[in-house]
Amino acid sequence: MEILIKNIRVIDPYYRIDNIRDVLISGASFSQISKSIHKKNPKTIDGTGLWLIPGLIDMHCHLREPGNEGEETILSGSISAAAGGFTTICCMANTDPPIDNKVVAGYIFEKAKNAPIKVLPYGTITAGRKGTSLSPMGELSEAGVIGFSDDGNCVMDSLIFRRALEYSKPWGKIVVSHSEDQILAKNGVMNEGILSTKLGLRGIPAEAEHIMVYRDISLAKLTGAKLHLAHLTTKKSLDLVREAKKKFKNITCEVAVHHLVLTEDALSNYDANAKVNPPLRTQQDIRALVKGIKENIIDAIVTDHAPHSEEEKGSGIENAPFGMIGFETALPLAMSLVKYGLKPIQIIEKLTIGPARVLKIQPGTITQGAEANCVIFDPEKEWVVTKDNILSQSKNTPFLNKKIKGKVLYTFHRGSIVYSDKSMS
Repeated sequence: MEILIKNIRVIDPYYRIDNIRDVLISGASFSQISKSIHKKNPKTIDGTGLWLIPGLIDMHCHLREPGNEGEETILSGSISAAAGGFTTICCMANTDPPIDNKVVAGYIFEKAKNAPIKVLPYGTITAGRKGTSLSPMGELSEAGVIGFSDDGNCVMDSLIFRRALEYSKPWGKIVVSHSEDQILAKNGVMNEGILSTKLGLRGIPAEAEHIMVYRDISLAKLTGAKLHLAHLTTKKSLDLVREAKKKFKNITCEVAVHHLVLTEDALSNYDANAKVNPPLRTQQDIRALVKGIKENIIDAIVTDHAPHSEEEKGSGIENAPFGMIGFETALPLAMSLVKYGLKPIQIIEKLTIGPARVLKIQPGTITQGAEANCVIFDPEKEWVVTKDNILSQSKNTPFLNKKIKGKVLYTFHRGSIVYSDKSMS
């Protein structure tokens, strides 16, 4: 099947392309890209006013299967991700049972064969994510995991974490740290500050993150292993990474979309859908994170898509689990950062080639002969996020019933349309 996309703005950060073009997809690849293409009888899409960008890569999400399939499955999560423009997603290992052996890893890969996009799992750093002994990292590497992480838990034992970094080196895999002193953060609900005091909620101090970011960077210096710092939230954390990157090439980091667009004020009405870990911080922190993107200190923007049931999130803010879904709102929300002076191509870079470089996987490009993993995006289309139009099985987002600007219209994986907006049919 051939698909001709006419008069579309092609934005490809890998080759620094930003031009109006016609694009022809034949089979699984881009067969022609030029100013004008004339072809008999292809399926034709009018791209006027729209963008064509490489398929997005989410290097940090949660897919709940095995163990909590009522919240999300590998299939439902990948369908939701496709609706958000993602063609590769990397799922964290905090399933039940966790991905701490080749049997569970093999199960994920087998289930992922039915997914419309590519799904790559992490393996745990420690057995059972308990932080007391290392997982069989060699076995997991041979099973094909993309890296190692106990995300949701910090590996508090510095010797264990040092050993994990050392043992990861022969396999060339990254170690992803949830950098948070869990003793200092214990029983916390939100960012510690004036607002948490007003709301009567136990706070999580920013220092809980800073302490472990410093520890993790120090151990990365010691071992020379590839350290990736997950979902950083504060100016101080970025300052620590900035200084480390001046001397060392083995340290990378990410920021979640919600930490770029929401502050702690989102919890003012006790909305448990805005309860995330690490917590939403301040406007000052957001500006520091945006600066980190501009300066290439931050390598990737992620969703940290974390599905939970309405019953769990409705159990009161102190009892509700941390996390919000994010696949389907990630791209439009990230694009709202242009108000801080970021260019669209800079934002797209952190959602495509940035994570690809960290993970050492092939980035998507919109060039002749390349595999056709791409997204048609309408930057002007406004839509309301509702339970009915979210494809994730879970609906836990603070953006419910709110209007956002920007919408994925089509997602292509290996030349096939794996998502199309209902309004386009």
